[in-house]
Amino acid sequence: MSDKREGKGFAAGPPQGEIRTLGGQRSTRSDKRGGDIILEVRDLHVEFPTAAGPARAVDGVSFTLDKGMRLGLVGESGSGKSTTVLALMQLIKAPGRISAGTARLAGDDLLAMTAQQIRKARFSRIALVPQGAMNSLNPVLTVRAQIDDLLDAHQQKPDPKERASHVASLLQRVGLAATVANQYPHQLSGGMKQRVCIAIAIALSPQLIIADEPTSALDVIVQKQVMQTLIHAQKEIGAAIILVGHDMGLMAQFAHVVGVMYAGRLVEIAPVKEIFANPRHPYTRMLISSLPSFATRKVFRGIPGVAPSIVNPPSGCAFHPRCPRAEERCAREVPIDDVISAGHHVRCHFARELAPAADTGAALA
Repeated sequence: MSDKREGKGFAAGPPQGEIRTLGGQRSTRSDKRGGDIILEVRDLHVEFPTAAGPARAVDGVSFTLDKGMRLGLVGESGSGKSTTVLALMQLIKAPGRISAGTARLAGDDLLAMTAQQIRKARFSRIALVPQGAMNSLNPVLTVRAQIDDLLDAHQQKPDPKERASHVASLLQRVGLAATVANQYPHQLSGGMKQRVCIAIAIALSPQLIIADEPTSALDVIVQKQVMQTLIHAQKEIGAAIILVGHDMGLMAQFAHVVGVMYAGRLVEIAPVKEIFANPRHPYTRMLISSLPSFATRKVFRGIPGVAPSIVNPPSGCAFHPRCPRAEERCAREVPIDDVISAGHHVRCHFARELAPAADTGAALA
C-alpha cells in the first residue's frame, strides 16, 4: 500500500526489510531499503492445565517484526491471538504458563526476564492498548492521575511543570484537548477513552505497541478515527505494532503484514497485498470471502463447524474437519511450513495447488 491511500483508509506503505515467519526462515522483500529487527519470536508455547490434559493455547508460534512494521494477527475467537501477545508481556495468569519459546525485543528475551525486569519493560519498551477501554481505565481516577501513576512507576518526569506539559502533549498527540486530563473516564465517549489508552501506551515511547482488539466496542466511524490516531502516534515514536482482531477488512487497511491463526498456530502469514490477492490456506480464503464487497453481489457463507478443542485437537492438520479441500492425508500429517514466495508462508498440504480467488482483493479497494 502506498502512502497516497492514507486519506482514504488507515494504510501506509510498509517499512522495507525482511520478514521471517512461521518456522523462522528468512524471506527478503522485493523492495530493499533495509529495516531493523525489533522483535523476534521463536517457537512460543502457552498452555493451561485441565483435568483432561494441557490446553495448548499457543502451539509453536514464530514470527519477526521490523522497526515501524504493523503486524495484524487475525482468526476466530480461541485461535490464540490474544494469548500470544499477552505472553510477550508475561501477562498469562496462573495456572496458565509459557512452556517454551523466546521473544527477543531488540535482543533482550522478554520471556526470560524476572518479574522486576518485565515490570520495568512494560510501557517503557512494550506497551498495551487493551481491549475495551471502558474496563481498562480506573473509574475513580482522573486521566491525569492515571498517566501520573505510570510515570511514577517508571520514575519519569518528576518535575511538576514538565510532567503537566508532557501529559498535555500526550493528549494533544492523540487528538484530545489538554483539559481531558482533568476528567474522569465516565465523562468521556468510547472513542475518547480509547484515545486515552493510546496516550498511556505511548507515554514512554516504547519500541513495540500491542493493540488487542482496540476498536471492538466502537462504531465504524469512531473505529477509523481511533486507528488513524494509533498510526499517527506510532509514526511519531517509531514503534512497531501488533494488532489483534477478527476483522479482515480492518487488517487490509491497517497492517503491513497479516498473520492468520488457527488452533494456536500461525497457518499463513504474508504481506497484506499478497495475502489478499493470493491467499493459499483454505481458512484464510474463507475468512476473506466473508468480507462484503460493493463490486459484486454474493451470498455470504460462514465457515462450517466450530473451532477445535485445544485439549484434544484433531490429528494432522487441525483445520481438516472443516476444510472443503481436505483429503485423507490431512488427517494423518501435520503440514510443514511452505514458502510460497518472498515473505509468504503457509501451512497447508495443498497451498501450491490453490489458485488465487477472483474476489479476494475487494478489501484493499
